[in-house]
Amino acid sequence: MTSTSMFLSDSWTMTRRELARWARMPWQVVIALVFPVMMLFVFAYLMGGGRGIQGDYLTYLMPGILALTVAFGLESTMTYVTQDLNRGVIDRFRSLPMADSAVLVGRSLADMLESTVSLLLLAGIGLALGWSWDGGAPAFAAGLGLLLLMRFAMLWIGIHLAMVAGRPELIQAVQILVWPVSFLSTAFASPDSMPGWLGAAVEWNPLSATANAVRDLGGLPVGGSWPADHAVLLAVVWPLVLLATFFPLAVGRFRRLSQ
Repeated sequence: MTSTSMFLSDSWTMTRRELARWARMPWQVVIALVFPVMMLFVFAYLMGGGRGIQGDYLTYLMPGILALTVAFGLESTMTYVTQDLNRGVIDRFRSLPMADSAVLVGRSLADMLESTVSLLLLAGIGLALGWSWDGGAPAFAAGLGLLLLMRFAMLWIGIHLAMVAGRPELIQAVQILVWPVSFLSTAFASPDSMPGWLGAAVEWNPLSATANAVRDLGGLPVGGSWPADHAVLLAVVWPLVLLATFFPLAVGRFRRLSQ
């Protein structure tokens, strides 16, 4: 086999290994799918409307919940990575004639598949509840692509932090950092309703760019500032910047584990 075909074969083998966890621990998959749906119901019907939002709040809220979905749920990937490190599984894989990078690639592909299912399920429930999408099917596919691009970037941040943490018991502390970053965004409220300094910070949040880009593609443009007017551009640039930063950090950290 060539090096490329071996890499692809090994990556698919590692992906199937991660997917096998779904059958052994289906409750974790159910929790991952149900949690964003619960957030949708809580903020749409229990919390009332968002501050500074004109018109139908559900139409504004849904892209925000979809953006938050790509940020949450990283603890499972982070936990699996640290468990493999502490149980010697990674060392065992290194002793086999396989591509080292296939371990991380397999984990990321499995996570992306789960994220795709979660986003489609959440979008379907939102449409059933009355979410209005006026952008058409191509725009919906583009919005889904932007959400998955951000998820892919967040995933490699999580993988790097998991290897830095080193132990599963530290993952919860790292995961807490996701909450302020996620909620300091345009997911639930307009920056116009916030103090000036806070609204400016919120508008430049990468998750805000992704949420606003999905709103634009769905026929609900959110303008008034440079980040809001160029949300689709920022929804591409931000994940690429994060990937360019954390992908080499994660790969480099993984290679140094055996030294």
